[in-house]
Amino acid sequence: MPITKSAKKAMNRSQKLAVRNRDFKIRMKMAMKKFTKAVSKGEKIEATELSYIQKRIDKCLKVGILKSRNASRKKARMAKMFHNAQQKIK
Repeated sequence: MPITKSAKKAMNRSQKLAVRNRDFKIRMKMAMKKFTKAVSKGEKIEATELSYIQKRIDKCLKVGILKSRNASRKKARMAKMFHNAQQKIK
């Protein structure tokens, strides 16, 4: 357990940030999972769904949950999946 006042404040801050980070990460992962399931089922996907996922990934990048290359890799994979799904529908 922390002894000094500043250590107690740091622990509280760390716990609050961990909860916030978990929330952002879960939202991003759930959106990606929903998108990939729709693609695998062959459902029609709109571009707004892709932009929503990219928005979630960008927010995680901004907050500091993801690193830049990791975020760009996730966005590229989702975009590739979207474009492949659009080609199959046509």
